[in-house]
Amino acid sequence: MSLISSITSDVLNGPTNRIREAWDMLKRVPGGRIAFSKLMSRIVPYTGSIAPMVIELQRGRARVRMEDRYRFRNHLNSLHAVALVNLAEFTGNLALVYSLPDSARFIVKGLSIDYLKKARGPILAECVIPESATNAIASTKERSEHKIVVRLTDQSGDEVARAELQSLVGPKR
Repeated sequence: MSLISSITSDVLNGPTNRIREAWDMLKRVPGGRIAFSKLMSRIVPYTGSIAPMVIELQRGRARVRMEDRYRFRNHLNSLHAVALVNLAEFTGNLALVYSLPDSARFIVKGLSIDYLKKARGPILAECVIPESATNAIASTKERSEHKIVVRLTDQSGDEVARAELQSLVGPKR
């Protein structure tokens, strides 16, 4: 097993919520948000392909930014649909995983996205999980399903896409 695989396994399946611990530690230091974002890009390499920058992360809430780069564009000179759905899934998963108790894990069961407008320029993805759902997630002792909504907006604040993740949360084995 490679070092990255070992670290990834430990972070995602360890005895504590290491993602929450890493964010809580790094957000306080200069360059910590950048370091956390790069760490997540190493742990989740496919998501790392869009170079997401974590702006905010707290219980039931995540904000992640993606820059507009040529390599993310499609034939219409706008951001590719797959880059946007990648950003949406990452943002929703971060909000969810930060809220999980140490004894729980999750997996995305389904994902849908509506593309509302051509996406150009930097994109901000925001996920806010309702408090009632966050409380249910934080106290989970048995398997449950949760709907996670992520809004993607452009620099002018216009919503360019809206995604919905159906996530299963349950105890670690």
